[in-house]
Amino acid sequence: MTQGRFDRWRAPYAADPAASRGRLYPEPTSPTRSEFQRDRDRIIHATAFRRLKHKTQVFVFHEGDHYRTRLTHTIEVSQIARALARALGLDEDLAEALALSHDLGHTPFGHTGEDALDECMAPYGGFDHNAQALRVVTRLEKRYADFDGLNLTWETLEGLVKHNGPLVDAAGQPTERYRKRGVPGPILEYNARQDLGLDTHAGGEAQCAAIADDIAYDAHDIDDGLRAGLFELEALRAVPFLAELLDEIDARWPGLERSRVIHELGRRIITRFVEDGIREGERRLAALAPADADAIRRAPEATVCFTPAMADADRAIKGFLFPNMYRAPSVVAVRTQADQVVRDLFGRFFADPALMPGEWHEGLDAADEARRARRVADYIAGMTDGYALTEHRRLFDATPELR
Repeated sequence: MTQGRFDRWRAPYAADPAASRGRLYPEPTSPTRSEFQRDRDRIIHATAFRRLKHKTQVFVFHEGDHYRTRLTHTIEVSQIARALARALGLDEDLAEALALSHDLGHTPFGHTGEDALDECMAPYGGFDHNAQALRVVTRLEKRYADFDGLNLTWETLEGLVKHNGPLVDAAGQPTERYRKRGVPGPILEYNARQDLGLDTHAGGEAQCAAIADDIAYDAHDIDDGLRAGLFELEALRAVPFLAELLDEIDARWPGLERSRVIHELGRRIITRFVEDGIREGERRLAALAPADADAIRRAPEATVCFTPAMADADRAIKGFLFPNMYRAPSVVAVRTQADQVVRDLFGRFFADPALMPGEWHEGLDAADEARRARRVADYIAGMTDGYALTEHRRLFDATPELR
């Protein structure tokens, strides 16, 4: 069966699965799937992917079946990333694989868990969910007889690490995002084994996944916040972009019931951002005229992104959500409790690693605190919200209800 079976319209600057830079551990090609399809399938079947179902996006896991989890968010990002990649002539399967894997390194309890674990790990290099996702797919998943991790292609690993842009500049110095603390150790450690080109942008498919993440966040956090009663529709008019969309809905369907207004608003947010990303991507691609995927990587700025006006709208939405949702009193109260759960678990496991299952504490050197801390962080980061609470109840006399 030839590679042509997998071909669809693909621009010269798209990642070509037939010309992949390969896997760390060479494997025979598949007669039925492209290399990027295989990556996508391995991610979907990973244990860490299944756990996303029970990891919080913003609300805790038991607050309601209709709020987003990491898994539903990931599926929404995947759909948007594929739409962007298809329109721009990029490889849809690679864009989907990157969208499906981008949150594999997240802790229980949303960003609260990450912040708490980062502080616990501060003496040992900190904790970064992108770096943790890389550890998951290159080390922590243990499914194959020949290697640890999922043995994904170079293109998928590169996009996973660099979807938000270069990590170092041409001189090897950390970019702005990592200037204060340096590039996370797990990324540098893996990069020493397989060079991911940390000083360049990722390919176009990873850039699609990155803006798809922003689009999904903006749309579904507004939806979740409205349904949770954290703010009302009229409050959204403080954001001009959202006010315009609400006016469109009111003009076409006067008196439309609230639940349908919320759905219409979400649809319009996604549509406007996707169409803007496609138009701006097309404009930048035309100006750059990249002959291949590497030309996108070498470009001085991102190629798939929003126009300045839509980037402003994105910032305005996030500026609204931060105080009205992420820092709403009811959410902060739960975040405070969740923060303590993670800190308690880290402290107890670090002091006595034998409290973790055998495979997590075996082989640890009591004198190697950094390795012990990283092992504890790996264990906690892999927990679902419910399992973290179960472990806390096992080890402590009182566990917060997270309500």
